[in-house]
Formats: sequence, C-alpha cells, structure tokens
Amino acid sequence: MKSIATLTMNPTIDVSYDVAEMRHTHKMRTDNEWYAPGGGGLNVARVFVRLGGNARSFYLSGGATGPALDGLVDLHQLVRTRIAITGPTRVASAVLERQSGKEYRFTPQGPRIAPDEWNECLDRLDETDADIVVLSGSLPPGVPDDFYAQATRRLRRKGIEVVLDSSGPALSHGIAEGDLLLVKPSSGELESYLGTSLRGNPSIAQAARAIVAEGKARLMAVTLGHEGAILARADGAWFLPALPIEAASAVGAGDSFVAAMVYALARGDDDLAAFRMGLAAGTAAVLRAGTGLAQAHDIARLLRQVPDPEPL
Repeated sequence: MKSIATLTMNPTIDVSYDVAEMRHTHKMRTDNEWYAPGGGGLNVARVFVRLGGNARSFYLSGGATGPALDGLVDLHQLVRTRIAITGPTRVASAVLERQSGKEYRFTPQGPRIAPDEWNECLDRLDETDADIVVLSGSLPPGVPDDFYAQATRRLRRKGIEVVLDSSGPALSHGIAEGDLLLVKPSSGELESYLGTSLRGNPSIAQAARAIVAEGKARLMAVTLGHEGAILARADGAWFLPALPIEAASAVGAGDSFVAAMVYALARGDDDLAAFRMGLAAGTAAVLRAGTGLAQAHDIARLLRQVPDPEPL
C-alpha cells in the first residue's frame, strides 16, 4: 500500500451548525455545532486515513486561530507538518436552515502569505518520503499562480507521483506543468481552464482525453455534480451516473472523491475500480449536512450500488 502526503495552502477551521430559520438582523440561536479541520488537503487526508491508509498533512497555520486548527488536526489523529505563518487561519461556516433544508456556506479568502512562508512549504515538501502527494485546494493571497506547478516539478524530480485538485490559474499552471498522476476538475473548472463551454458528456470526455494525450496527466476525473463523473485516460473515457440519493450538503464531496480514488490507486486497484470508489465517496460525503465528509461504512455500502463505468 502506497503512502500519501497532502498539502493544504489555504486551510480552514470548518464550523457547521443548524438554525431553525435564516432571518436578517435577528439573533438566531443555533444547535448541532461542530468543528473540524478543513481545506482540500486536510479533507483528503481525513478520508484517506478513515479508509485505512497512511497520510501526512502539510499545511499552513497562524495567527490567533492557528492553534485551534492544530488542535483539531490532532483531534482527528492526522500526522502533521505545520508551516507557521503570520496571518490568521481562516474560519469557514456551513449553516443548515432546517425550515427549508438549504445549506448556506461562508468561506473567507484566507490570509496573505509572505514569500518566505510559501517558499518554506516547497522546502518542507522536499522532505517527504510519500509515494503520492495530493496538492488540493485554493491558493491564498500572496502565493504565485504557478505554485502547484513549482511543487509538481520538485516532487517529480524525486520520483513522487502528484495528484492535483484545484481551480482557476492554479489549476491551469499545474496542468501546464504536466506529468500528473491524476487531475480532478469539476466540469465548470474544466470549462474555465479551456475558456470554452462544453455541451454534453461526449464533448467533456473529448476535452479530457486531449489533455491526457498531451501528457499532462495519466488520468483525468471530471466531476459533474448531480449528474455523475467522467474518467479519461489514454485509451478512452468512461461515464458513471450519480447515485439516486437526496443530498443534504455539498461540503467535501470533491475532496472525498479524490481521497477514495487515490486510496484505491494506492492499494493497486485498476483505474476503473478506483473511479467507482471515488464516486461512492463523493456521494457518501453529501448524505449529511455539515463538515463530516465521507465515512468509510457509507463508502462501502454505496460502492455496491455503483455500476460498471460506461464507455463514451
């Protein structure tokens, strides 16, 4: 079983709670309060470890809120490498309005990162002995758009495989660097990267296969929200429909998808089996409101319902 490390450049303290009804101006009493370490890489590590894998979490932490994040990481029993920063770790909120069943999410931009701080991240990554590194989440202010490309270049020189899950310029530069094991955009993120609208699954599959054919990634998994997902590799593309469940949240679905797919690849499953596991985990993450992410027992149960992928 291969080990992984994850990098979270813009982590969060994820707070979730319920309220009877959202009302402006009025004080609203909440219940079902929950705190968790969040941000792409930390979320991936949480699910990967639940499935039985080994993961080290590299992340930035600072300000008055930094110790709280560190404590939450320890509470979830994640092996961690903390890179200290001056700015405060951001706090993100997810509020479930029970009356409507709708979830409201509030996510700050994050602290500005100084050049010596983001350069230290690259230096600390050089110390990892993981087989696979997952670069996941947004880049905070101050970090250059090509940061993930720089990280990929350094990791690949050491023979470490790289998984990328980001958006905007960070995704564009990371794909341009190439030689990725897996890249996982949403369909909207893929359209933004290409600068064009993609109509229908065949056009999405064709675009993903073209990126794979250019040597940018061995695998590209494109998530389609409530419609399912598409996997592209050199010899073709496959589609999985979404499972028929009632979603209670949207928090952490993509991170859970990545964690489970990478877990399956790390233990030697074939690509299509890993794709199925990713879809099961992405579905498991949205079963309940809040920041709990996918649970291993839900992934196992839902995996039995995932059909074989359909060729496109």
